[in-house]
Amino acid sequence: MKPIKVGLLGIGTVGSGTFNVLKRNQLEITRRAGRSIEIAMVADLNVERARELTNGECEVVNDANLVVSNPDIDIVIELIGGYGIAKDLVMKAIANGKHVVTANKALLATHGNEIFKAAEEKGVMVAFEAAVAGGIPIIKALREGLTANRIQWIAGIINGTTNFILSEMRDKGLDFAAVLKQAQELGYAEADPTFDIEGVDAAHKATIMASIAYGIPMQFDKAHVEGITKLQASDIRYAEELGYRIKLLGISKRTEDGIELRVHPTLIPEKRLIANVEGAMNAVLVHGDAVGATLYYGKGAGSEPTASAVIADLVDITRLATADPEHRVPYLAFQSNSLSDLPVLPMAEIVTSYYLRMHVADKPGVLADVTRILADLTISIDAMLQKEPAEGETQTDIIILTHQTKEKNIVAAIEKIEKLDSVFGAVTKLRLEELS
Repeated sequence: MKPIKVGLLGIGTVGSGTFNVLKRNQLEITRRAGRSIEIAMVADLNVERARELTNGECEVVNDANLVVSNPDIDIVIELIGGYGIAKDLVMKAIANGKHVVTANKALLATHGNEIFKAAEEKGVMVAFEAAVAGGIPIIKALREGLTANRIQWIAGIINGTTNFILSEMRDKGLDFAAVLKQAQELGYAEADPTFDIEGVDAAHKATIMASIAYGIPMQFDKAHVEGITKLQASDIRYAEELGYRIKLLGISKRTEDGIELRVHPTLIPEKRLIANVEGAMNAVLVHGDAVGATLYYGKGAGSEPTASAVIADLVDITRLATADPEHRVPYLAFQSNSLSDLPVLPMAEIVTSYYLRMHVADKPGVLADVTRILADLTISIDAMLQKEPAEGETQTDIIILTHQTKEKNIVAAIEKIEKLDSVFGAVTKLRLEELS
């Protein structure tokens, strides 16, 4: 049978991994796909390097438009990244009747609705397993493996850079800035790590997973995004004393009122498996009504782990290329005419538990004032930790864990607490999830 011809846009870390794994495991992949899959064209601005990486085994060009317009190319792999030229090339590939594989979470989270609509009209597939959690097959699990379930919530460590930083902060007691510098020196963090440390990368991925889990359109603009840059080493230490670990989680939940979609540092009980995911590893915990909790763990980035997901998409498309488009797995798991209009809830309406740390005067009555404010707003206390002041000091830290309440209630309480004469500076607020 005629081989499937693939055009590769970008042969950087993931692109070179895809080329190498596809070549190394060609026989195994062909046996699974039913046809051989060949990278016939590569587009990269660094033509010389691209030729070295491909050993002259395929055509190399410096203009990606030549790939997406080549009539001999069946599938285009987009590994350029970003929102600009990548979107134009994906849309051109679709318009030219080519299937698309992409690892571009930012593109899908912001323009996925438009891309999927164009692909559906043209009868081609867009596959994106590599866009979330690298080599972990979480998209396939959500879209196919858990299709019998009503997904209730998802919580994921889906950014390896931030997980590495938080692991090092906990292990070594260092502040954020010191560990970020270390992460950059080791290659875990980019020279400009903003997308990672501010939670944007994780929010892109959480948006994609939420759309598949609940059958809603991509709505990245409605996600709450909060990074780890303001996290203090003391909060990680206090959380440990209370039996919790702090992780940057991408969280989505189905509620009666709508969908929660948020990324932020989160306290998790240390006995949970996901709380013990360390270093640059990723993990996603999914709770379905029939199956209960399922955990997916592995490398969330890297050349060959991500290539594993890219090639899995190539195989899926190869198997289904001749199938009636109406009988393929829908992009977002649900049929496009059956997507839900459930709203993404504003952050003020989400319900969770909270960790509050406040620096206060070491004198009688302070705690009574704080607890009265919380009680007035129907916020109940689950646990409390009051630190002994250092010798000669007249101020100390109080840490409070609350039961579940609405975000708007805790915000109102903090505003009142910060006005107390006995409270110094801002109150630190972190969210807490039991994930039980």
